[in-house]
Amino acid sequence: MDVRRTAVVKLTVSDEQRDALHRTAEQYLYCANRTADYCWSKTSYTECKTNKRQVRDALYSELREETDLQAQLVQAAIKRAVEAVKGVIERWKKEQRVSRPTFTAETMDYDARSATFYRNKVSLATVEGRVEPDFVLPSDSPTPYERYVLSEDYEFRESTLRYDTAADEFYLHISTRRTGDDAEVSEDTEHSDQTVLGIDLGVNSLAVSSTGTFWHGDDYDHWCREFEKRRGEMQQRGTQAAHNALLRLGKREEAWRKQYIHTVANELVSEAVDHGCNVIAFEELTDIRERLPQAKWHHVWAFRRLYEYVSYKAPEQGVSVEQVEPNHTSERCSRTDCGFTHKANRRGEHFECQKCGYEVNADYNAAKNIGLRYARKRTHRLRSSPKSGSGDAEVDLRVNGGTLNGKSHRPIAGD
Repeated sequence: MDVRRTAVVKLTVSDEQRDALHRTAEQYLYCANRTADYCWSKTSYTECKTNKRQVRDALYSELREETDLQAQLVQAAIKRAVEAVKGVIERWKKEQRVSRPTFTAETMDYDARSATFYRNKVSLATVEGRVEPDFVLPSDSPTPYERYVLSEDYEFRESTLRYDTAADEFYLHISTRRTGDDAEVSEDTEHSDQTVLGIDLGVNSLAVSSTGTFWHGDDYDHWCREFEKRRGEMQQRGTQAAHNALLRLGKREEAWRKQYIHTVANELVSEAVDHGCNVIAFEELTDIRERLPQAKWHHVWAFRRLYEYVSYKAPEQGVSVEQVEPNHTSERCSRTDCGFTHKANRRGEHFECQKCGYEVNADYNAAKNIGLRYARKRTHRLRSSPKSGSGDAEVDLRVNGGTLNGKSHRPIAGD
């Protein structure tokens, strides 16, 4: 089994480099959306085009003529769009409501030819030629960048450049894979003695950790409703001034929502670090609309953003981020000596096991189950039998020492 590691590095960019990267991203997104439009069929998923080679042969020359992108970036945009269409088709096959993938976030995929790494900087291909922004590296050594990207034990696989709109910063996510014949057997040493923090996502509480920390969604919901109310008032006016004000309001709302989720993500990572956790386990976000029918669009947006932000913030603190299957985590008793699963166990925000009588906040119970599911999964992966004095590596779940009834929640600090 491959051992893969991702190092997240912040870039220092000049005004000229920033402009070049933005223009490159604009053309990259154009290629991705053009490809998605070419691949998509409104009538049947069997008519969608998903063969990468055929799609590339059909579009590559046109996209090269229509943009100033380097060849590798055009191919990367085509590949991203085809993969996205494939993912949507899988949902379509399950008779779920789907639409053509649309790319708006400024992210670009770089391979070894379009990105060259040096010790303290990177050379990236853009529509204006090569730019070489410096890295912003933590003072603590060795950094994830030094441990993986500069290490001879790991080989470069790919990297993704992401632009954080709220922070106005560029981040490079650098993916590596362990080299050598011992790559598979090293899994035990890389993951020994792990401690996992389980995270449940929901509507009433935006996020709940297995340590008993609650990030309430009341304030978030309130301001989303306020922005929606203001948009409605402006739309009713129908004037050009109202239209311009509506555009400004949309930008303020987007910036506010992103900053809010950034704050939650920072606190969530701190929660893991403060409790000695080196893994944060989320539930998989696929089909989350179906699992949470009461969730509105801004809830689903928040869930995906939170996972995305934590995924690049946590590795900077030496914490990995994983996902587990979400089925029955809200209905299963999280007591390790019980585990009874039944729909009647959960009633709204209250959980009461019908078998052992365990009572606790329902979201907290789900967070523990998410962490336990990852712990059990990793334990099975690391060794063939439960630990019983054999000395095998254990994967622990970090939980609150007592029980929660829904009243002892700590809200997030500020916006």
